[in-house]
Amino acid sequence: MLTLAIDCATEACSAALFDGTALVEGRCEVINRGHAERLVPMIAELPDKGRADRILVSLGPGSFTGVRIGLAAARALGLAWGAQVLGYPTLSLIAARTWQPQPRPVTICMNGGHGEYFVQNFADSNQPEDDVRSLVPEEAAKACKHQVVAGNRAEELAELLGDDRMVLNMLPDARKAYLLHETRLTTDLTPIYGRPPDAKPQVRT
Repeated sequence: MLTLAIDCATEACSAALFDGTALVEGRCEVINRGHAERLVPMIAELPDKGRADRILVSLGPGSFTGVRIGLAAARALGLAWGAQVLGYPTLSLIAARTWQPQPRPVTICMNGGHGEYFVQNFADSNQPEDDVRSLVPEEAAKACKHQVVAGNRAEELAELLGDDRMVLNMLPDARKAYLLHETRLTTDLTPIYGRPPDAKPQVRT
């Protein structure tokens, strides 16, 4: 089975094609902005323009815009190709990347916007211990349970804790999607925003 994995929920934009669990080809670029312009060309650069039987896409949390771009692309391609579309939590992909050389407890800490961090603890590389939360740095430090801290705000969190935590500074990368356990995949494509949207609906008077 060919699987296309895409992730543009953070400043990283990535796409990868797998044959089973074997990586055929993939791309990952840290671009901060411009995911809408880069994602589809990135997929088109893959063999057979990335066509696959199954599509995996990040549900977030992360950038509201990035999450929506990834989901829109996955849904459109799934419809065009008749492919199954499955979602996965962004922080679960980062947790899965930390398993080497062996599974271990880890706290994931990612940029949450507005000075907050997205934080989630994992008992091992696949099993979350709690829900993802968006917390101010001081509260994020209190929520950190484990000696290993990973993510793009891991260094800042470790500095707040002031101890000898192992820091793994990383972003999600679709080329590592083969590490995701099947239990982390879902047919429910509801975005995981982690916090309320910035925009407030207008109240009609």
